[in-house]
Amino acid sequence: MANNHEQFIAFDEAIRASKTRRQTLKTNREAIRTKIRNHFKENWPDKIQPVFHWQGSYSMYTLLNPINDEDSLGAYDLDDGVYFVGSSVEERESVQWYHDEIYKAVKDHTSQGAKDNAPCVTVYYADNHHIDLPAYFMVDGDEHPKMAHKKNPWMDSDPRDTTNWFNGRTEHPQLRRIVRYVKAWADFVNNQGKGKMPTGCILTILVVKNYTANERDDIALKDVLVKMNNSLSADNGFHCYRPTFPINEDLFEHYKESRKEFFLKELKSFANDAEKAVNSSNQKDGCLRWQLHLGDRFSCSAAKDEDEDAQKKETPGTINTNSRFA
Repeated sequence: MANNHEQFIAFDEAIRASKTRRQTLKTNREAIRTKIRNHFKENWPDKIQPVFHWQGSYSMYTLLNPINDEDSLGAYDLDDGVYFVGSSVEERESVQWYHDEIYKAVKDHTSQGAKDNAPCVTVYYADNHHIDLPAYFMVDGDEHPKMAHKKNPWMDSDPRDTTNWFNGRTEHPQLRRIVRYVKAWADFVNNQGKGKMPTGCILTILVVKNYTANERDDIALKDVLVKMNNSLSADNGFHCYRPTFPINEDLFEHYKESRKEFFLKELKSFANDAEKAVNSSNQKDGCLRWQLHLGDRFSCSAAKDEDEDAQKKETPGTINTNSRFA
């Protein structure tokens, strides 16, 4: 069996957001928070003041480096929840009011400005990364907030719950690496422009659901992909139920048939090549199969180009012929 664990550890170093990048993003976040706090203090001192909760891949430590420009922040899509906690629902303003006030606070924060989208206000940066600012209201003492979504007013949503759920399952550091590998695969496919892969939230849930620890990352990833493919490809099996509030929401519910078929095709191809890579007797061949789905950042330069099974059986005078996969 080809062992590509070392290549995956090197790949994780290449795709994982560095401490320096995380600090830059944190600095940007704090500057935006200050703008929003100041806006509400100055203009609405008698109303509920905002508090914040960093959510998504940053808070889960599954944030990836961009593919195209290793020196920019361009691929980062970040979320910072803006929460308003009141003593009763009567203190709640309209959905549009929260959007308007947050937008006013940040509209001139960067040279690229901001935009009021249906789910949130988004702040854009010159290097193309952006920070989403969804607003939430909750009554003090309630377990979950409601989101100020313009198309679905006061919808059930609690990203904090998802973050806590995931972080509570990552006592094995390998799980975070496997999530990063799967998200990097999705980024690589998206970057090719052939179709749109599922969100990082969906992929994270699917990985956790299908994960089994292994001393080797290549085997652990292969197992996740095979199990994921088998379950989603089964009759009436294309579902991803949210394990957190609102619990059992099917995140695939509104997928068009074309997007479903595209994802299943990519997943099946990756799962099949993952099995072939692990079962290969040549480390280089196995590595190249992984590289087909993960891109050039998955380096095969250190992989050995020799047939492991033949080496074990080789006797003096025997010629060991290596072959490439078709």
